Amino acid sequence: MVTEFFMPMIPPTATHQEKQVSCQNGKPIFYEPDDLKAARAKLTAHLGQHVPAEKYEGALRVIVKWLFPITDGSKHYDGEWKKTRPDTHNLNKLPFDIMTQLGYWSDDAIVASEIIEKFWANRPGIYIKIEEL
Repeated sequence: MVTEFFMPMIPPTATHQEKQVSCQNGKPIFYEPDDLKAARAKLTAHLGQHVPAEKYEGALRVIVKWLFPITDGSKHYDGEWKKTRPDTHNLNKLPFDIMTQLGYWSDDAIVASEIIEKFWANRPGIYIKIEEL
């Protein structure tokens, strides 16, 4: 089984690494700042449109291409590698957690191969391909 789709959007730059902690009555309380909540809502809405009919169960390869918008006056060109933050290894954590919650799979631990790329693009969005190994 293969699932492949493109989500046209300006990709969120907030990552799962931005969770915050505060103390109340001497106990740590973890929370998501507003930009992370907004990113979660945006990704959930888009990913919810592509949930496979059946959960993946075997080993998977997941390819994710993050296409960030080129702004007016930018020196970047369509298809240029993006070599600034956010880091690729932080980008996939939030969408993978959301995909688990939505039922793409029971646990994202079954992702045995992960290819993450980020580019500057005239048409921003996120491309995802999930394939069984």
